[in-house]
Amino acid sequence: MEESEKRLKQEDCSEDSLGPGILTLTNKRIAFDKTRGRIADFTKRIEETILDVQLGDVSRVWKEGLFIKKVCITTKTKDGENSYKFGVFSTGSWEKDIKKAIDQAKSQ
Repeated sequence: MEESEKRLKQEDCSEDSLGPGILTLTNKRIAFDKTRGRIADFTKRIEETILDVQLGDVSRVWKEGLFIKKVCITTKTKDGENSYKFGVFSTGSWEKDIKKAIDQAKSQ
């Protein structure tokens, strides 16, 4: 993280196509770090950052699901748009916090 960057929220979760990892929201970006865990000794290690998106590149934020709830984002890339669906604990809180961080980043 950069010196002026602040972590707003972080949670262990799973993304539909990327698998298990840690979702991090900062005042400048959204990142998803792939993790691998071992049940035998209850260890978990971060392997690599798979998703690193500036808040200005997030075009849509929403939540979906009835029983299995997800917070979803659509991002702009040079190849078009990509959507990601994260299974986090409180989808409403994540949706609100991501939208708030985007609004604050635009006003800076």
